[in-house]
Amino acid sequence: MGTRRWVAMLFLLPAAVLLLAIVAYPIIYSIIRSFFDQSGDSFVAFDNFQALFTDEDNLTAIKNNVIWVIVAPSVCTALGLIFAVLTERVSFGAAFKMVIFMPMAISMLAAGVIFSLVYQQDPERGVANAVVTGIHDTFSESSAWPGARPRPNDDVLAGPQKGPYTTKDTVSAGSPALLPLVAVKPQDLETAKPATEPKAASGGGISGTVWVDFKPGGGGKLGAIDSGEKALKGIKVEAVKDGKTVASATTGDDGTFTLPKEADGAKLALPASNFGEKYNGVDWLGPSLITPAIIASYVWMWAGFAMVLIAAGLASIPRELLEAARVDGANELQVFRRVTVPLLAPVLVVVLVTLMINVLKIFDLVWVISPGANLKDANVLAVQLYLLGFGTDTDQGMASAIAVVLLLLVIPVMIVNIRRLRRETRR
Repeated sequence: MGTRRWVAMLFLLPAAVLLLAIVAYPIIYSIIRSFFDQSGDSFVAFDNFQALFTDEDNLTAIKNNVIWVIVAPSVCTALGLIFAVLTERVSFGAAFKMVIFMPMAISMLAAGVIFSLVYQQDPERGVANAVVTGIHDTFSESSAWPGARPRPNDDVLAGPQKGPYTTKDTVSAGSPALLPLVAVKPQDLETAKPATEPKAASGGGISGTVWVDFKPGGGGKLGAIDSGEKALKGIKVEAVKDGKTVASATTGDDGTFTLPKEADGAKLALPASNFGEKYNGVDWLGPSLITPAIIASYVWMWAGFAMVLIAAGLASIPRELLEAARVDGANELQVFRRVTVPLLAPVLVVVLVTLMINVLKIFDLVWVISPGANLKDANVLAVQLYLLGFGTDTDQGMASAIAVVLLLLVIPVMIVNIRRLRRETRR
């Protein structure tokens, strides 16, 4: 339009100055600083880079970054492709896409706070463990009184820690079997009824009571049922003779049980299943699962991004090609594999490359979700850079080396993306 070149350069100058100040200068300074020691006074050449690939914490961060780059973009892209294809076949596709894309409106920090609560160990607070324990308890019966046990050096019951506990002497008809236990949590006894003395069993049977041998406020007699002591309901009691169970019963609301005459002369056993600790779910933020758990939160956020981009690419595919494949006898899976996916390949590459660049600098989710004790197990390069550059034990030479490595990792991905964009422009 006849505009002079120097006028265009004048308008570009402010942006160029800002670009040099906030991008070019920090990059150049970081490269130079990476060749100096912790204090910045001594030139150490490549020592920082050597330490980067030998220090245990740095190696953990590199390993986790590799896992992130391989797993997170692949899973997000695969889920985005599946969601995009399936939503085309349902009437509520638009609403479904909105729900899946909605987490993108949440910041990484907020998502980290949400998932730090989701992964809480206590099932009453953490949604993930509430679901896991609910499923577990549906198919596996929980113990009646976790942690209950006899007193040390008890005269009646003996056995290994957590059971089974067996009477030291055999029982006989006409003599009630009193089986005292302790170490029951007070909150577990809130709804328990008072323990009662066992009634005599008819027909030569054995009767007894299982209860908590502890009187609130103190006092009472050991081995005897005192006023205020609570019954243990649902305890399984077995009569054992010569290593074989000849009879069994379960205690009622008042802690009493009755065994048939076959139990006469047997020892009574309380199986370990009565006292096993309550299943408390999965340690999502433990050393072995913390990285997959954080990746799952990332997928929750970014699968919607992948779905929207892939859905846009899917909408541009000529329907005639899909119909022609179906007319030629291809089933839906073959159409998806041989026609849809190849035509979507450019879009899939865009999504994959964008997410790879994104996860190379992942920081917020790892920093917020990881408990302090397990941060080392979830560590990534961006977090390690922050800890070394701004933490209590600073080493800006090492931090700069990490920044340079991250730059070198991002550059090839960016080159691939730029070349792809240029090819698309030429078309």
